[in-house]
Amino acid sequence: MSAKPPIPRDEIRALTEARLTFGPRGRSVATPEALAFALDHARARAAVAAELDLPALIAALDRLGMAHRTVTSAAGDRATFIRRPDLGRRLPDSAAEGLTDIGPCDVALVLGDGLSATAVALNGVAFLSALADRLTEMGLSLSPVILARQARVALGDGIARAMGARTVVMALGERPGLSAADSLGAYITHLPRPDTQDSARNCISNIRAAGLPVDDAADQAARLIAAMRATGQSGVTLSRAMAAGSLT
Repeated sequence: MSAKPPIPRDEIRALTEARLTFGPRGRSVATPEALAFALDHARARAAVAAELDLPALIAALDRLGMAHRTVTSAAGDRATFIRRPDLGRRLPDSAAEGLTDIGPCDVALVLGDGLSATAVALNGVAFLSALADRLTEMGLSLSPVILARQARVALGDGIARAMGARTVVMALGERPGLSAADSLGAYITHLPRPDTQDSARNCISNIRAAGLPVDDAADQAARLIAAMRATGQSGVTLSRAMAAGSLT
């Protein structure tokens, strides 16, 4: 029985963005691979350090007719945000007071920088616009888009509580790897509290052109929100119920 011919390397590389090494290994990395690594590393560092381009985001939201507000976490600036993740999760009292005139609403829509403002610039407005269309068709009331600077995931909880929202969608840039500095994540939490655990959130990850398309991500998010409203649950408990087929 003859052995199967090996799969061409180009076909293998087309299946993944992971770094692959073929052939013999020497003492040093080949120059093209070393340069590619350096470029991807620089892109990842730039994504983490980048600030939200507020004028561009505001202009995009205005073109779509989507109302918006801007808040900044207790981290205040990028250097503090990177050193103090805990401050990026906290909404200052003054910022919370500035949102109390909005609610109550069914769903709070938050767009934060997270660890990649690059991802937000490329995918953030498109995702929230597509999701807003679906939620409006479901008859749900929505907050203005809250543009959140120096934001970690849990910042959305304080924003939602300030507006009296039952569910919050926090879309923000994911931690960039060495192959994807433009990946947006959407974290959805039902009935957020000051002590909400990450296990109570549902996450849709890798929203980008080379990953999960915006429309598919919006469809998934809308289904999750509908299930949350039907069950009063989110996070691991909801995921288990959906996997078991107990939700229709």
